Amino acid sequence: MSPGQARAISDFTELKIIDRTMLILDIFAQHATSRDGNLQVELAQLKYTLPRLVEKNTMMSRLTGGIGGRGPGETKLEINRRRARERLVLLARAIEKVKKSRQLRRKRRGNKGIPVVAIVGYTNAGKSTLLNSLTKGDAIVANKLFATLDPISRRLRFPREREVILTDTVGFIRDLPRDLVAAFRATLEELDDADLLVHVVDASDDDHEDQVAAVTKILTDLDLAEKPRLLVFNKSDRLNPDEARYRARNFGAVSTSALDRASFQPMLSAIERALWKEGHTTDIVVS
Repeated sequence: MSPGQARAISDFTELKIIDRTMLILDIFAQHATSRDGNLQVELAQLKYTLPRLVEKNTMMSRLTGGIGGRGPGETKLEINRRRARERLVLLARAIEKVKKSRQLRRKRRGNKGIPVVAIVGYTNAGKSTLLNSLTKGDAIVANKLFATLDPISRRLRFPREREVILTDTVGFIRDLPRDLVAAFRATLEELDDADLLVHVVDASDDDHEDQVAAVTKILTDLDLAEKPRLLVFNKSDRLNPDEARYRARNFGAVSTSALDRASFQPMLSAIERALWKEGHTTDIVVS
């Protein structure tokens, strides 16, 4: 809804009105634990709320010029807006430092010649669970939206002394707010340097087709549409085997379950073929 519509409903009902974007931002704020995540969430919140800062009344009592000032001075609204803009500048500078730090880490990884595989997908598709199962990692896993905000990287060793870096990223959602995408650009830049995107889908969700389309659209908006991509239909254990195979085959995907390591073979073989264009994985070693 527009800011004007939200104000009108709020004035009429005397209730706090929260739109979809504000709700998503609030969920992000609850889950932000690192300094990077908190900076990015705060930036997105400020960018979204700044145009919506309004005064409920414009009585002279709201003026704060005081004795000795020229004219009435700034209203509280103007002060709030000015402070918000100043904070935006500070946050943008801090995030720029985060961006440079991430770029340096990615450059070091690139110099070692280790392929990077980024795990992407709709929120709550099981990306973090898959990362943990593949690498015996400890990424936060929760049955809720946007449990992962900061990229988490782990090494995965293939046979013949081959290694890849697996990176878990923030979950997507359809019609992701533009300010949120912009704020998390420093995080999403991890995808730019990936050699392969593993697009994880919750195969058991009846809405999986729309979720695939939503993630594909966001990747396109991020200029990542041409990036090599492997579609992985996760949570196959929640379906009968025939249905799981049908859903995966319908999208040209591989079927797996992050809770069943025995089901990883087709996915690992596909990753190996995509990165090295040869061979068949016979075993996997975690480190």
